[in-house]
Amino acid sequence: MVGYKMKHILHCCVFFTILIGALAVRMYRYLSGNDKCDYSSLTILLNFMKFATLMSLPHILFNMLGLILYDAFPGKVKLKGSPLLTPFINIRVVTRGDYPQLVKTNVTRNLKTCMDAGLKNFKIEVVAGKPIGLMSHRRIRELVIPSEYRTKSGALFKARALQYCLEDGVNELTDHDWIVHLDEETLLTENSIHGILNFVLDGKHPFGQGLITYANETVVNWITTVADSCRVVDDMGKLRFQFRMFHRPLFSIKGSFLVAQAGAEKHVTFDNGLDGSIAEDCFFALKADSLGYTFDFIEGEMWEMSVFTISDFIRQRTRWNHGIYLVITSNLIPLKNKVCVAFMWISLQLLPFSIISGFLTFVINLDYYILIDLPSIFISIITIYTYIYGSLQSFSFENYSTLSSVVSKILLLFSPLTVVLECIALVYALFDRNYYKFYVVNKERSVDDHKD
Repeated sequence: MVGYKMKHILHCCVFFTILIGALAVRMYRYLSGNDKCDYSSLTILLNFMKFATLMSLPHILFNMLGLILYDAFPGKVKLKGSPLLTPFINIRVVTRGDYPQLVKTNVTRNLKTCMDAGLKNFKIEVVAGKPIGLMSHRRIRELVIPSEYRTKSGALFKARALQYCLEDGVNELTDHDWIVHLDEETLLTENSIHGILNFVLDGKHPFGQGLITYANETVVNWITTVADSCRVVDDMGKLRFQFRMFHRPLFSIKGSFLVAQAGAEKHVTFDNGLDGSIAEDCFFALKADSLGYTFDFIEGEMWEMSVFTISDFIRQRTRWNHGIYLVITSNLIPLKNKVCVAFMWISLQLLPFSIISGFLTFVINLDYYILIDLPSIFISIITIYTYIYGSLQSFSFENYSTLSSVVSKILLLFSPLTVVLECIALVYALFDRNYYKFYVVNKERSVDDHKD
């Protein structure tokens, strides 16, 4: 079996071979005089469309650097200290309470994982909008948010629930305790627990973030699962690079697998009004950054499942789109702390232009200008390669039957189709002007009905 270090070296060699090859072919055509100097209105229009897509270059570069400079195939996380020496860790799950059986099952599984991993000083806390009925256990706490509870700024949804936990009389943590934030469908692994313990024992940064993968057990919808491979790339690419190199959330964070020191979280707060209630994780991260708090990347991975339906996928992406827009237009976040997120959001809005200009290249006999085409090819190669990497990182093919493995490989070949789904979500967001709607996707499904 090829070692993890050798996998990373091979991955770097393949990546640079493809990238340099594609750029060399383009340069050869240019230097050999095969490029046409066409300055028609159509050519200028299409080149302008392609030039606009270069807004994605910053986060594309961060993705590449994260996957090249750091091990792209890390192995098991080794503990660097004794679990007996760690401060108290509160594993916090926020849920509306619509899927109580899902929450009960995952709390039971996460409790067992923590015990098996040797975690000693911890508690699992479930914060719900309605009673869940969790089992009585000394390491489990169920909090039901009173219907009359209101935050000072009028924060809603998950932000309201997270702020409730920080209120005097509800919060039981000291400033030196730690909080591990999970979504209701998130599953801990031994690797992630070891990574969290190492991060907490290190104690250099009050906030940390780790990797989440989406195809570990049952795959309900292969299309949405392949589409989420880009999220795996974001974790291992730009998020890891921004945290390891700059210790700042330049391109934001995710709301799950977020580890925070309790005192720092209470200082930043989730009580950020309506604008901080849709993408509460992004708002929280940029606000923490503006206050001078630092972040780091946590080794190990947690497990989640992708949304089950295409319609849920579109609505999920629409909420993210609206939420990030509210963050970058908020006066509460200084401009210097949201520049990178703004670039990322704008580049996403221009994604349809990139697809149209790329498609027309095969329909119309047109060559793009060299100074526009070279960086565009660079972006395209990185995007396609990282999609494939993200899918390979997500899927453990040996866990599936032969038929499922064949289906997954076919989907990998057609993974650019997932970009079309992102474009559909963009169009949907354009017509859905209700920016303050928090759509919650269904993550509870009978596992027996969806065996792979």
